[in-house]
Amino acid sequence: MSKANMEKIRVLYVDDEKINLQAFRTTFKKDYEILLASSAKEARQLLLKNKVDIIITDQRMPQETGIEFFLSIKDAYPEPIRLLLTAYSDNQTVQDAVGNGLVYHYLTKPWEEKYFNNIIRNAYEAYVLRKQVKDLQKELLMVRQDLELSYRQNQIT
Repeated sequence: MSKANMEKIRVLYVDDEKINLQAFRTTFKKDYEILLASSAKEARQLLLKNKVDIIITDQRMPQETGIEFFLSIKDAYPEPIRLLLTAYSDNQTVQDAVGNGLVYHYLTKPWEEKYFNNIIRNAYEAYVLRKQVKDLQKELLMVRQDLELSYRQNQIT
């Protein structure tokens, strides 16, 4: 993926710990457009005003867990790829969230920069592919409708 394409990726990072927000911004600000939120509520406000490609959230936050946040937004914002950060990789709830498709991938804290960057890139590739499939499905539907119309018109004449 070219550097130009990487600059277009908009990542929303949600974490109640300010130091983690700043570390994420400092680490990835050259590669991605970064939006930061210190709570699920703040993240929802950002989603109302901004198109986002990837959403990354910490699992353990005081008001709402990362999984609860993802559950609350998945219908309104189905397109962004969802990544979960957790210090507890053996947590069955986290594994279930990945297994049922709510979460694309989870990473453990503390995260390693190169690995995290690769996961973000892979997530973006999945985002692009999903969008292409959706666009092709729309195009196929239109072609099908045109064919059906043409068939009906030929039946009449």
